[in-house]
Order: sequence, then structure tokens, then C-alpha cells
Amino acid sequence: MSRDARQPMERLARAFGHEFANRDLLEEALTHRSAAGRNNERLEFLGDSILGMVVAAELFRRRSDADEGEMSRLRSFLVRGTTLAQIARDMEIGDFLRLGSGEMKAGGHRRDSILAGTVEAILGAIYMDAGFAKAERCIQDLFADRLANLPDAAGLKDPKTRLQEWLQSNGQSLPTYDVLDVTGAQHKQHFRVACRAGDTVIEGAGRSRRKAEQAAAELMLSHFQSISQS
Repeated sequence: MSRDARQPMERLARAFGHEFANRDLLEEALTHRSAAGRNNERLEFLGDSILGMVVAAELFRRRSDADEGEMSRLRSFLVRGTTLAQIARDMEIGDFLRLGSGEMKAGGHRRDSILAGTVEAILGAIYMDAGFAKAERCIQDLFADRLANLPDAAGLKDPKTRLQEWLQSNGQSLPTYDVLDVTGAQHKQHFRVACRAGDTVIEGAGRSRRKAEQAAAELMLSHFQSISQS
């Protein structure tokens, strides 16, 4: 790659707080599997592991009051795909991606999963270029505001867990979930699920069975809470 072509990528690297000694690592981190040549999947795997460990260590230091379950929920919240995709958008990483023609036409540079994976790949590339301490510092800087403003871990429980806990605390049996129907093409399915708790049945829908179950659980919990407060 020419020097002129590398300069924008170097500005991106500096946004992460790093200047690459081996610039080929950054190029690899920005190359999606849909493009020809070496892609970023291995670096993404590495970066995902490093990110999870650094964030876990930060939570351990900052939240001495949190138990294992609470720290796990906070870590999942911080490193989830939507958070990483937002970081990528803030840095305009989509403008630097190397995508195959089909993925580019499909808008891959805007897709959350690709953006999130690229952030992880860049972190993996930083580790390979400069070692763990440097990657750790980059992650601490990237997540500084989010780590300083952590939400209440209890509020991060998924709807199915919160519904189960509410029912148990009120002496009721656990809910069951049944798929009512699945529509749409294989790559774009739509699920409709029934959640049953006692004599109450409420439906939820989503683009996966899990999302449909969570939606139904959220509605069921809201239903019971509104009754208990009336």
C-alpha cells in the first residue's frame, strides 16, 4: 500500500491511541472476510478475548461490591456488539473497511456485526504490534466514559430472567414458552412465541426465537407488575 493510502489509516490508528510499527496488521484488521486475501477473523478472535479480559479486570477493580453475576452482566453490556458498533461509527471505521463487492453493495460498512468485529480486530492487531500493556491502555481509554458511568447491574438482567425471578418471589410457577409459528425466508425469519405463566398467555414476536421469547417475557412481566400495583 502506498504512503498516501496509508495516511488515513494511520489517523484511525492514532484515534485508538497507537501508531503501528507493522502497518500490515492494521490493514489486515480492516479487511473483512468477503474481500480477497488475508482477512481479520483471526485478529477479531484475539481482540475479543483481550477486550473481555481487560474489561473484566476493570470491573473487578472498580466494583468491589459486585458479585460474579453482576460483573458478568456489566461486562456483557460493555462489550456487546451494539456498543462496539457505536465506537466504530464514532471513529468512522466504516470508511476504512475493505469489503468484497457484494458485501459493499449490501451496505456492509454500516452493519453492526462487521463494525463491532473490526473494532475487536484492531485491538487484536494492537496487541500483536505492541503487546498486552499497550492493548490494555487503548481499551481503558476507549471505555473510560462507559466504565466511569456504569449502570445498575440489576437492570441489565434479560426479561426472561426478571420474569422468572418475579414469579418465584411471588410464589408462582415458572413460565413456559412455545413457538406458535415461523414465517419468512430462511435468512429473514420472523418468530411468534407464546409465554404462559399460570392461566395467563401473552405473545411476543422477533427475528429469532430468543428475541421473541424475550419480547413475550417483557410483556408478561409488565402485565403482572401492573396488576400488582393496581
